[in-house]
Amino acid sequence: MALHQSLQQKLLQKLSPQQIQLMKLLQVPTAQLEERIKEEMEENPALEQSEDGHEDEFEGKDEFESSDDDFEPDGSEDEYDNIDISEYVQDGDDDVGDYKLRDENYPELDDSRVMPHKVETSFNELMLQQLGMLKLNDQQQKIAEQVVGSLDDDGYLRRDISSIIDDLAFRQNVSTNEEEISEIILQIQQFDPPGVCARNLQECLLLQLERKIDQGVHVELAMKVLEKYFDEFTKKHYEKIQKGLDLNDEQLRAIINQIIKLNPKPGGNVGDENKGENYVIPDFFIVNNVGKLELSLNSKNAPDLRISEGYRDMLKDYEKGTKKDKRQKEAVLFIKQKIDSAKWFIDAIKQRQNTLLNTMEAIMNYQYDFFLTGDETELRPMILKDIAERTNLDISTVSRVANSKFVQTEFGTYRLKFFFSESLQTDSGEEVSTREVKKILTDLIGEESKKHPYSDEKLTEMLQEKGYNIARRTVAKYREQLNIPVARLRKIL
Repeated sequence: MALHQSLQQKLLQKLSPQQIQLMKLLQVPTAQLEERIKEEMEENPALEQSEDGHEDEFEGKDEFESSDDDFEPDGSEDEYDNIDISEYVQDGDDDVGDYKLRDENYPELDDSRVMPHKVETSFNELMLQQLGMLKLNDQQQKIAEQVVGSLDDDGYLRRDISSIIDDLAFRQNVSTNEEEISEIILQIQQFDPPGVCARNLQECLLLQLERKIDQGVHVELAMKVLEKYFDEFTKKHYEKIQKGLDLNDEQLRAIINQIIKLNPKPGGNVGDENKGENYVIPDFFIVNNVGKLELSLNSKNAPDLRISEGYRDMLKDYEKGTKKDKRQKEAVLFIKQKIDSAKWFIDAIKQRQNTLLNTMEAIMNYQYDFFLTGDETELRPMILKDIAERTNLDISTVSRVANSKFVQTEFGTYRLKFFFSESLQTDSGEEVSTREVKKILTDLIGEESKKHPYSDEKLTEMLQEKGYNIARRTVAKYREQLNIPVARLRKIL
């Protein structure tokens, strides 16, 4: 066996701890920044939040840089003897940080206000409450709880009965069979909201109609349609349904009205523990001040952080002392490490703030007409590279900002990602945003006759008449992205 020796050269990029920390902080939205700061303060007691709006900045000769010796002492006497803490105890540390000076860019928010949280019963809790009304023995109770726990958020039971049997046997030591579980499922299907614990959409709709069986013959006919012609109904092949059940147009309309009023996701309307996460806290505010756009950053993005006075006092006491044993010097090295870590975090917050402002300002200037008018047709084609070039930031940095941040305008609150789109060329050679085309496509479909909706071919012709050089498959792609069904499914009798 021959041995081969080769020489390879690799190019590696190593990020500093501060750069890694900044990248992580950029991805944190405003709603979670406060929690992230609390976590850092718990891990590092040298970092604290100022109550008077002032924060300490330590401006030493090597700003936010320390040698490895400061963090990993080898225990030698020389190392402890050479401890220099002058830059940590210098006067003037109480000066206000430059990035904390409040002006019109940082609107003061009333921190005394408490965000209300809705107290809601979760879907799972609602099911368990109703489960308590059934007369069940211990084994049936465990089975019922397992079935309820297997329900999806929308109220469906998509887990196979065989899998539920296995879970009960291996996790709860309960031996059961399909017949016993099926009986429990039938009882749970009588719970509110109607349609819960259904195995599929067809069963879900039928369960709801069963509750309305005394409301007339149209309900009975609707049940027959779902039982015998479900596929035809979903595909809107109404002619087959009419011939199969011998229905006239009026009867068919009444049946359709009965079915479309049903809830396809019975569990989706019930509040859950995560509803509070649906609230959006904007990271930026853009206001039109007499034709001039003004950008401001949410004040929550600029927290009042400083170095703990207690830690600084300990360093001052050490410097004034005459007897300095090894244990004291070890403690000082630990304190220096925590202070440096706190300074790194404060600087990362500062850089995060500057990066957010620079990125949003570039986006605002690029899409100036949209922020003035709110008209989506005014959106210009814009990709990450365009903003990266204007801000001298890396494309990945711009992407992190755009994916997790929101801006509040006079026309609504938007995710920054909304303003990025590809370009499409018109007949005149002008490049327009694909969002403009999608907006026009939405308007055309909104204005169509629902008895005779436009096909993709017709929509393509109409867009081409307006000067947009677009193919039919592209129209179909945009329509799907807008969650608009094909013409046949948009048709209303």
